[in-house]
Amino acid sequence: MPVMSLQTGTKLAEANLPLIDPSNLKILAYNVSGPLLGNKKTLLLVSDIRELGKLGMIIDSSDEFVELDDVVAIKKVSDLNFKLIGMAVIDETKRKLGKLEDYSVDTDSFVIQQLHVKRGLLKSLSETELLIHRSQIVEINDTQIIVRTTAKKLAATPAKPNQLSYINPFRSPAPQTDNRN
Repeated sequence: MPVMSLQTGTKLAEANLPLIDPSNLKILAYNVSGPLLGNKKTLLLVSDIRELGKLGMIIDSSDEFVELDDVVAIKKVSDLNFKLIGMAVIDETKRKLGKLEDYSVDTDSFVIQQLHVKRGLLKSLSETELLIHRSQIVEINDTQIIVRTTAKKLAATPAKPNQLSYINPFRSPAPQTDNRN
């Protein structure tokens, strides 16, 4: 994605891979490259992005670019070498759901909201993609994302003879008292 200067109206760089904090799935910065930048690893902090638009990321000027070694907290996350795309996604019962193919980001907070999981070969015949909301994530480790299972385990209770096997939602188990004053 192009990085455009609000000051000059020109393209300053290209935004490449995002730097994602695995503890909260928040994008902290983007790796940027371009002819105006040196050979050192250069970043654009998401806090310096004024707007995301059709032209790309819009920033004030080239003064917004920082080198990786200049920001200690981001350097620590970068050293983790965390790559979200391609990670295996499994549920709590260790059933493989697929591989992470893409994700959706809230552009106001740069927090990843949904995971787009590509299903395995057999599952892909009936389902093309699985969407998982961030609230379903149980754990993220070095190799996989573990999500809450959607299957509910129902305890089978045998029905007693001469007892209805369903519950009428309109019939209360005990008479209700009128508490109106």
